[in-house]
Amino acid sequence: MENANTNLVEITGLKKYFPVKEGFLKSNFVKAVDDVTLHIKKGETLGLVGESGCGKTTLGRTILRLHEPTEGKIVYDGEDITKVNNKRLSKIRQEKIGFIFQDYNLLDNMTLQDNIALPLSLNGKKSSKIIERTKQIASLFGLNEHLNKYPYQLSGGQKQRGASARALITNPQIIFADEPTGALDSKSSKDLLESLKYANEHGKATILMVTHDAYSASYAKQVYMLSDGEIKCRLNHSGNRQKFYDEILSLLASMGSDQE
Repeated sequence: MENANTNLVEITGLKKYFPVKEGFLKSNFVKAVDDVTLHIKKGETLGLVGESGCGKTTLGRTILRLHEPTEGKIVYDGEDITKVNNKRLSKIRQEKIGFIFQDYNLLDNMTLQDNIALPLSLNGKKSSKIIERTKQIASLFGLNEHLNKYPYQLSGGQKQRGASARALITNPQIIFADEPTGALDSKSSKDLLESLKYANEHGKATILMVTHDAYSASYAKQVYMLSDGEIKCRLNHSGNRQKFYDEILSLLASMGSDQE
């Protein structure tokens, strides 16, 4: 029987430095991520939280090698992905990782149903299986009545839920959600977060969420607070979301004042 506490991702000494023009700074690089070590357990929702420019998005993208790390080790499901070639990396992303971005990335010339089903179509699944799975995942996100609509006919919340359904349709091991509620109103944000919570609790999806929003972060089971590319502290969800939200909000406020 699999141990629920098994680490899905193990990050050790991760660094991501970006070069800058000579003379702009004394050094010739910016430390966007600086010596980060953390573990993501299977089945948990982990939040990377901080103000704009703190390095959280770069860290999230580097963990999945959307950015190439400058230094460090990234072990994903027992495999060091810093050492794999692009072909292997593409296969890992296609089969094991789902992506949710702030700008939805839905294809305008396809219906919502076809957008959601796209990963299965690319994987060569049978049409009957694709339709069945698409309706199943659309139901999870409350989208069944919108499946025949095109993106221009959908609200921002519906588009983001559609993008989330697409990310989950292949039953990936991990979902990378980069500011998933950034463009949504409060109701749409709550609907999306509740859907992701359900997917985590009932679909066993592991979720890595990058956000500057304390309310979104309160849905995580564990939160890492970042500043200047470094992890400053870690918070664990005690079971009371309001209390967890207040703790995150307080830390964000104090970290912001420290930088002024």
